[in-house]
Amino acid sequence: MSAPHTDVEHVEAANTAFYEALERGDFEELASLWLTPSDLGVDETYHDPADTGVVSCVHPGWPVLTGRGEVLRSYALIMANTDYIQFFLTDVHVSVTGDTALVTCTENILSGGPAPAGDEELGPLVGQLVVATNVYRRTPSGWKLWSHHASPVLSENDEDEGDDTPS
Repeated sequence: MSAPHTDVEHVEAANTAFYEALERGDFEELASLWLTPSDLGVDETYHDPADTGVVSCVHPGWPVLTGRGEVLRSYALIMANTDYIQFFLTDVHVSVTGDTALVTCTENILSGGPAPAGDEELGPLVGQLVVATNVYRRTPSGWKLWSHHASPVLSENDEDEGDDTPS
């Protein structure tokens, strides 16, 4: 087992790699960062991969996705429909206990969709504030993402929209 500060550094590097792969739209790299049954030493010939080390993901506003297939399909869909995305992570906190690590952070997201028809530029850029929890599992090949849960943060204006009290 490695020293606690080294574990934290390795988890931070894995977390950074996850967001960088997403920013680059590198699906193969992103997929390699998610836990597989073989990472846990499970022979998929004899065990249903859905029963072992099930990965999960919750994107803001989406239902819970479980299993590598569903989770990776969601990222393929996001990458196919997002021309530009950049994450500025703040409030990052890493906690490691044994072979499990928990990362909490705030994702300050800047994204842009396809340009209007006939336009060569990106569509309008949109900012979004999301809080995320990423759970990692230690494997022989390094720390792998086990679960990602992201939830939007309501802005002050969002909260005020439902308020009928005069200002």
